[in-house]
Amino acid sequence: MKKIKIAIADDYKIYRDGLKVGLGADDNLEVVLEADNGEDLLTGMRSTAVDVIIMDLKMPVMDGVEATKEVRKSFNSSKVLVVTMYDDDKFIIHLMENGANGYLLKNADADEIRKSIYAVHENGYYFNDLVNKALLKRLVLKGNIKPSFNKDVEFTERELQVLKLICEEKTATEMGKDLFLSPRSVEGIRTRLIEKVGVRNTAGLVMFALKNGIVT
Repeated sequence: MKKIKIAIADDYKIYRDGLKVGLGADDNLEVVLEADNGEDLLTGMRSTAVDVIIMDLKMPVMDGVEATKEVRKSFNSSKVLVVTMYDDDKFIIHLMENGANGYLLKNADADEIRKSIYAVHENGYYFNDLVNKALLKRLVLKGNIKPSFNKDVEFTERELQVLKLICEEKTATEMGKDLFLSPRSVEGIRTRLIEKVGVRNTAGLVMFALKNGIVT
């Protein structure tokens, strides 16, 4: 397996060092970039290819919220995994709607962080209980935050099949086997779905499907 290249953006060096030790136990993970703020992260990513970013929220110069938005603009193939002390629902929803692929608290153990890295790299998102509860509350209290989804979307039967399989956390290869398509064709449909729905990434597709009752 090709190594997953990781960037850590966090202004506490002691946390970065501890995380590197934890991730170093897995031969498939490689930390290739460290940054103590969002601006340094973006600068580093111009010369270093990164698959997954472990992003803190509260950082000097440029915080993780702004950095996540900038990553989506300039490095859209990189996945953002927010790891922070903030468990406020508003933070979670805002980050997920603005391009984060997963959201963890800093008390998550090394195994969960590794699991979430693999999930966002392979499937495009990682939803844990924290995110699920925030999403459910968001659905119950809908209207408090301006929706960014295009509700009047018409899908082909094939697009709906892919969307439902995405929500089952299937990889492009697994979806291709189920639907007798090449992984490349599946990726093309996924890209088309993202454009149709008007979201930023695969996590946004899952949120759309949940919000509109396409899956339960």
